[in-house]
Amino acid sequence: MIHIEKVINKRQLKSFITFPSDLFQHDPGWINPLNLERLEHFSKKNPADEHIEWQTWLAKKEGKIVGRISAQVDSLHRGLYGPDTGHFGMIDAVDDPEVFRLLFSAAENWLASKGARKITGPFSLNINQESGLLIDGFDTPPSAMMTHGMPYYSARVEQQGYTQGIDLLAYWMRLAELQFPPSLAKLMDHARSKVSIRCLNRKKFSEEMQVLRQIFNSAWQKNWGFVPFTEHEFAVMGDQLKFLVPDDMIFIAEIDSAPVAFIIGLPNINEAIADLNGRLFPLGWAKLLWRLKVSEVRTARVPLMGVKIEHQFSRIGPVIALLLIEALHAAFGKWNIEALEMSWILESNAGMRNILEKIGAIPYKRYRLYEKQL
Repeated sequence: MIHIEKVINKRQLKSFITFPSDLFQHDPGWINPLNLERLEHFSKKNPADEHIEWQTWLAKKEGKIVGRISAQVDSLHRGLYGPDTGHFGMIDAVDDPEVFRLLFSAAENWLASKGARKITGPFSLNINQESGLLIDGFDTPPSAMMTHGMPYYSARVEQQGYTQGIDLLAYWMRLAELQFPPSLAKLMDHARSKVSIRCLNRKKFSEEMQVLRQIFNSAWQKNWGFVPFTEHEFAVMGDQLKFLVPDDMIFIAEIDSAPVAFIIGLPNINEAIADLNGRLFPLGWAKLLWRLKVSEVRTARVPLMGVKIEHQFSRIGPVIALLLIEALHAAFGKWNIEALEMSWILESNAGMRNILEKIGAIPYKRYRLYEKQL
C-alpha cells in the first residue's frame, strides 16, 4: 500500500532532498545536487521564500520512499496572472502510475485549499529557478541549475490531466565551431560604433546586479509565465555569482552609456561536483574550490541573457545579442572553456533560436512546462 506523507520536519525534508540520489543511482546522466544548497533552497535563506508558500510530500511503499512532489503558490505570479494560480514541482518517482496519482492528488488538494484553479509546472520553486520536465536529451547530464528526469515522467504526468503549456530548449555549442556568417559579421561591425560592450564593474557589484535585474525584468516581461526578480533575489544571486563567476564572464551592452542588455556565463558547476555525491564534507568544499580555481571545468552555461524590450524588435536588438555572445566567446577561450549550453530558450522565441542556429548552436535538450485546470 502506498502512503503519502506530508513533509513537516527536517528529517523528512532531508529524505525529500536525497531521494533522487537513490532513484537515479544507476543513471549515468545523473549528477547529485549539493545537499547543503538544496536544504538552503527550502529555507528562509532562499529569497523567493518572501513571496512563495510551498509544501512538499513523500510517497512511501512498505516503508521505502518511492516518490516526492512539491506544490507552491507565488504571490508575485498571482499579482500578474490572477489569484487562482498555483504550481507543482520537484516531481520524482518510481514508474508506478498509482504513486504519481497519489502524489499529484496531494499537491492539487493543497493548491485547491489555497484557491488555486490554474496549475502550471514543474518549477522548483518558480520559473526563475529550475524549470521544466525533461522530454528529450536523457543521454547527457544536466548543466548547472537544470533538471534531469526519467523518460517515463512525461507520460505519467500527462495521465494526471496535464497538457503542454510551452517547451523550453537548451542549445549546445562547441566554442571551436562558433562562427559568425559574413552577413551577421557585417551587421556587428556596423553596430560597434553605437553599441559598447563592457565587463561587470566589481567595485560596484551590488549596483551592477540591480542593473542586470532591471534589464532582465524588462527583457522577459512578455514571456510565458514571467515573474519579475525582486531586488533581494538578485542581490543574493550576486553573492553567489561573486565567488563562482569571473568578472569577464558577465558583460553589459550600452547605448549612449545606458545599459540595454547583458549576458552571464557560468562555469558548469555540475562538472565540478559530479563525483561529490551531493556532499561537501569533509573535503567537498576544498575539491570544488580547487577545480574552479585551477580551471578544471571545461564547459559552461549561459543561464541569463536579456535585451531591453524597447530594443528587441528593432534592427539593432539581435545584433546586440550577437555582440554579447562574441564578447563571452573571447572570455571562455581565456578560461579554457570548450563548450557551453545556452538555456533555457522558449520554443516560441524564434528570433533567439534563429541567431543561435546561425552561429553553430544546436538544440540538444527539451523541457516541458505543463498546465491544468482544476
